[in-house]
Amino acid sequence: MSSRLDLAVIGGSGLYALPDVTLRETLESDTPWGAPSGPIRIGELHGRNVAFLARHGESHNLPPHRVNYRANMHALAQLQPAAVLAINTVGGITACCPPRALVVPDQIIDYTTGRPSSYWDEAGPMRHVEFGEPYSARLREALLQAGERAGAGLVEMGCYGATQGPRFETRAEIARMRQDGCDIVGMTGMPEAALARELDLDYACLAPVANWAAGCGDGVEISLDEVFANLAATNAVLPRLLEALLV
Repeated sequence: MSSRLDLAVIGGSGLYALPDVTLRETLESDTPWGAPSGPIRIGELHGRNVAFLARHGESHNLPPHRVNYRANMHALAQLQPAAVLAINTVGGITACCPPRALVVPDQIIDYTTGRPSSYWDEAGPMRHVEFGEPYSARLREALLQAGERAGAGLVEMGCYGATQGPRFETRAEIARMRQDGCDIVGMTGMPEAALARELDLDYACLAPVANWAAGCGDGVEISLDEVFANLAATNAVLPRLLEALLV
């Protein structure tokens, strides 16, 4: 790819392509850690060069614990993007993060198990990356400012609790997470964020809230129809948010 890549977007559940992109190139990548979740689509959006990768595959065939996060992040890093925006669908735990909210978390707690979580656990130099602030301050601020210009009403901070999946959590697990300080819960935030840091990527998360987590909100059992409706509502905001971020 000859031109500089301004932004790479990783799509989560319900987002399998970027709207309004003029597609120029499709990359079928391979990495030392295997194949990524699917092709990387490269094109132009609002005069900027962007790339898109569907985290779960374009047909949503990969559950969160089976995503090859190392391959995904390595493949994107080879394109040398100026920034990486991860879209991670979540459930809401605290009152500030209800369904249809768009959260820009500033912290994360990892509850996952057994996922390859580093590039340095088999070979190569040992590297203890700084991870006290897991998301890029620069990109978070740019995203929040874009949200203001787009009238997107972003939630400015929050703690993301990353669970193993693919099952949803019990009410007791969510109660523990609330006690730990989590505002939202999802299944794909880690090890993706840590791998991005190991690769020195400018990485931040935008988390659409699809539903209340177990025992939160009105306590009603999660309805898939409602989840899909909530995701459609948040996805409808994405085009104007990306326009404000890129222009």
